[in-house]
Amino acid sequence: MSSLPETSEHSVEDRPSGGLTSDEAQRRLKVFGPNGVPDTATSPWSRALGKLWAPVPWMLEAAIVLQLVLGEYVEAGVIAALLIFNAALGFFQESRAQATLDALKSRLALVTPVRRDGAWKTVPVGQLVPGDIVKLSLGCIVGADVRLIEGEVLLDQSTLTGESLPVEGGPGLQTYAGALVRRGEAVAEVTATGSRTKFGQTAELVRIARVPSSQQQAVMRVVRNLAMFNGVIVLVQIGYAASLRMPLVEIVPLALTAILAAIPVALPATFTLATALGARVLAKLGVLPTRLSAIDEAASMDVLCADKTGTLTRNELAVTAVHAMPGFDEPHVLALAALASSEGGQDPVDAAIRNASRPACAADLPRLVRFVPFDPAEKMSEALATDKDDRTVRIVKGAFARVSALTQSSPEAAVAEQALEAKGFRVLAVGVGAPDELKVAGLIALSDPPRDDSARLITDLLGMGVHTVMVTGDAVATAGVVAHTVGLDGAVCPPGPLPEQLRPEEFAVFAGVFPDDKFHIVKAFQSGGHIVGMCGDGANDAPALRQAQMGIAVSTATDVAKSAAGIVLTEPGLGGVVAAVREGRVTFQRILTYTLRSVTRKIDQMLFLTVGLIMTGHAVLTPMLMVVLMTTGDFLAMSSTTDNVRPSSRPNAWRINNLTIAGIVLASCNLLFCSSILALGKFWLQLGTGQLQTLAAVILVFSGQAVLYVVRERRRLWSSRPGRWLIVSSIADVSIIATLATRGILMSPIPLQWIGAMLGAAIVFAFVLDFVKVAAFARLKMV
Repeated sequence: MSSLPETSEHSVEDRPSGGLTSDEAQRRLKVFGPNGVPDTATSPWSRALGKLWAPVPWMLEAAIVLQLVLGEYVEAGVIAALLIFNAALGFFQESRAQATLDALKSRLALVTPVRRDGAWKTVPVGQLVPGDIVKLSLGCIVGADVRLIEGEVLLDQSTLTGESLPVEGGPGLQTYAGALVRRGEAVAEVTATGSRTKFGQTAELVRIARVPSSQQQAVMRVVRNLAMFNGVIVLVQIGYAASLRMPLVEIVPLALTAILAAIPVALPATFTLATALGARVLAKLGVLPTRLSAIDEAASMDVLCADKTGTLTRNELAVTAVHAMPGFDEPHVLALAALASSEGGQDPVDAAIRNASRPACAADLPRLVRFVPFDPAEKMSEALATDKDDRTVRIVKGAFARVSALTQSSPEAAVAEQALEAKGFRVLAVGVGAPDELKVAGLIALSDPPRDDSARLITDLLGMGVHTVMVTGDAVATAGVVAHTVGLDGAVCPPGPLPEQLRPEEFAVFAGVFPDDKFHIVKAFQSGGHIVGMCGDGANDAPALRQAQMGIAVSTATDVAKSAAGIVLTEPGLGGVVAAVREGRVTFQRILTYTLRSVTRKIDQMLFLTVGLIMTGHAVLTPMLMVVLMTTGDFLAMSSTTDNVRPSSRPNAWRINNLTIAGIVLASCNLLFCSSILALGKFWLQLGTGQLQTLAAVILVFSGQAVLYVVRERRRLWSSRPGRWLIVSSIADVSIIATLATRGILMSPIPLQWIGAMLGAAIVFAFVLDFVKVAAFARLKMV
């Protein structure tokens, strides 16, 4: 596995003791560029136009051109409105990827002290150049990759490296842009700026991270299959019409009607609407989707990569264990350590010890007289106190090696310290006694504890068929302890370069990994055919969050992680992950219903138009009637996005070939039903062309409703109650076509009794079709 590189990739020229001169700094600024992430924003116009450049828009645009050529301006206007509706819905619902880079840039400090021309000056962080001398002090964010020259600081690099414990930094230590100074002061030399920093490299990974949405791929494959099938049918119709020596003025409308019948006009809008409705539900549960596609991906996710620090753990130090030496007890050890800890500062170690000592009740504690803060050189802090007999008591707290050097030899303490360190804990020793006669009172082990619901998350996801692996920048020992605690008991990937081919079932833990490693782990799993989720909180997780189909940022995540993720948890805890998966599967089932209905109807309509042409010798639908069917049937059927559905128990997958086969089977049955009704009108009732076209339009609407209610359930159609809005839309669709047909609006009138008879026949047909569906779905494993 890779490690953070030494980022000084250039030879820094000899510099004066006072730092760089202003002229030299300006020269280097021209060479290396500003200390920032390049702006690659995409204009709103480009994103909007992109919505009109896809297979479904192409088909609609072609239909508009044909309508205009024929002078049918009303029909062209209606189709143009459908095109704009699809594009606008997609444009206004999707997130802006540029927000990720904006957040990355905002993480850097705005100004920083730098030594120029022999004097300390405050300059914008964007003007830093390699070779600059900067000052780091308590609370500041490091503005570039630097190497410490003098001084001592405590650095929190958890959002960059994933290390759960702060790092003590002294001369020679390399640290990185975005690290937070938690204690001390130091002077450092800038080694890399802008895109050359580790932070900048992370930003670049975020920028290039792309994975095709399975939702987009599904739309493309559905359209491709329909286009191939329907293209052949259109050619057959035109060829047959030509063989009948049909006039060109009739062939062109015939072809236009067929093209309109082939377009799944509302399919992209339905995908967007379904996921938008799912997003509203999740928002009420404390889950905020920033990319709608993430909801659909949640349904298919079968692997979750989870960061450790700040995600599975709370990203705050806590006392994990106290080992008291003979003569002392745990409350006493904690109380003594608290006396040698600062109060109210930003030192996370001291804060953890004081928090742990508050509930403890220790008797006969000495009274604090003087506190000596932590000295990085001595690697300990201490306190002077007096006991009840007014004798001076010295208390020291710090690194075990340093404290043991000041105390009486204790083999038992050494053994205990080694055992605790082997578990990945940070171990501090506490010594107490007369100033010149100290002895070890006990050991305190610190760690970043798991969240209360981490183990439950992994168990719940496993029950839903989602495999979880840990990816962390922390040490192997620390990661292993946390993994075991939360229920990840598989193998740990050994240190070193990552294997060329990775399978999620091979390892439960990837430790010591950094942003590019996490990014490549996600890509490796995706290359193996998995739909991958990534859950994280820091800037080091941003590339993997962006690359994953379902990136999840926890509520305490940095702005970088939140803007890179597709889903942001707005409530504490990890319960939102399970909620997102469950709602994603509900959304998937709703979209699948509409897609099945759309594929079945498009195939059925094309075949029906062909049979009608052969049966009657002319087109059985006009372009205007087909536009009516598109605007009523296709768009009213979008109500299936609110239907009552059952989420599947396993990850979903778009099996487009199986879906197409199912559509062909159902369309064949529907073709037989509709053709029978048309044959009755042609040969028994002896209807003219106009009434046959009306009959065809009505039976297509009624059979379309039958198909919708059959495919909405993977089991028997009566297994669940349809949603309220689905019922309302069905009533509206039936009422509209019945009104137009009986009153002769846009078509020749037919008696109401005929319409009632066809509606009854369609209801009976739905129950017959349901038996075919159950058998087909079982064979094709569509559940």
